[in-house]
Amino acid sequence: MRKIRVLLFSEGFGTGHTQAAYALAEGLKRKNPNIQCRVIELGNFLNPTVGPLILSAYRKTVSVRPRLVGLLYRSQYKKSLNRLTRLALHRIFYAQAAQVINQLKPDVIICTHPFPNAVVSRLKRQGLNVPLYTLITDYDAHGTWVNSEVDEYLVSTPQVKELLIQREISPEYIHVTGIPVHPKFWDQVNKEQLRTELKLSNMPTVLIMGGGWGLVFSKDLLRKLASRANDIQLVFCMGQNEKLICSMRENPLFQHPNIHVLGYRKDIHKLMDVSDLLITKPGGMTCTEGAAKAIPMLFYEPIPGQEEENCLFFVNEGFGEVLDSPEVVDKWLDLLSNRYDTVVNYRRELLRSRLPYLDPDNCAVQVLGMLSHVEEDDYSDVVHPVS
Repeated sequence: MRKIRVLLFSEGFGTGHTQAAYALAEGLKRKNPNIQCRVIELGNFLNPTVGPLILSAYRKTVSVRPRLVGLLYRSQYKKSLNRLTRLALHRIFYAQAAQVINQLKPDVIICTHPFPNAVVSRLKRQGLNVPLYTLITDYDAHGTWVNSEVDEYLVSTPQVKELLIQREISPEYIHVTGIPVHPKFWDQVNKEQLRTELKLSNMPTVLIMGGGWGLVFSKDLLRKLASRANDIQLVFCMGQNEKLICSMRENPLFQHPNIHVLGYRKDIHKLMDVSDLLITKPGGMTCTEGAAKAIPMLFYEPIPGQEEENCLFFVNEGFGEVLDSPEVVDKWLDLLSNRYDTVVNYRRELLRSRLPYLDPDNCAVQVLGMLSHVEEDDYSDVVHPVS
């Protein structure tokens, strides 16, 4: 029996969409080695010249003018991508998408970003005969995710399911799977042994994450954190922001044996395991990974739009607080310094009370069940290039 072929399409607008695709791919393969997965950032794959330029412009806008991003998000909140936008996406980025699908012959296509989701929907209207699953990678449901050609929606929470129902999507096609996290986040490990492996001290530890792009924290917050380095270990993970990393490492404020300034890492699961508190931007993937590790979180300056919704969900579920004042930082650092057992017990309670759709393997389990109903047809010659 041949393997079931799953093709996952994403885009690099923010690191979370592609991380979710890879997380689901690895989770499916762990649960069933007979699943064959391929992850592609479709725009960059088909147009490696223009794609990175647009991504760079988006990244700069998010960093410099986040309120503009929020304004655009809200102004288009209830709208799907219009016909003109879909056509422009096809002409600029995705003209060869049909050939990619023809070559790989997937049994199922899963999209973790609205753009390839719209493109595959367009192909389905023109005759593509492959089931399309849409994995919404935030704790909200923007209108750009919605297309009538989608066969199944995979969503983070019952609240997001209700938002889709309000947009006249039948409940039977909406599955509350949670957002997938990589199998590396599924298991709990021995904190003390792992700290030794990572060359960290065995003491209360705070992980500060700037996201994959290394977004900047305020100088006041950084100074406040650094001032507590005698009794709190600080691990700064600043992503791909090499300029910021060099600046921090050269700054005497951060030259302390209990302060560690790191760049982009592939072992975030280990850093979360050894940490007692996470300070982060509330991206959908980071929050979900933090929940998988049951680590308390402080959310820093959410970008208006989906980050606000992510933040609201995890605050309401008791996973942390909004870092909106110096007093919030002081409270948590004092707890770590003077009442460490309180934070440890809080983390244990988070793990015990976690909602079923936040179980880290839940998405892979549910999707695997859905794939068991996919007929292993031969899809060759059913996709045709479109003009």
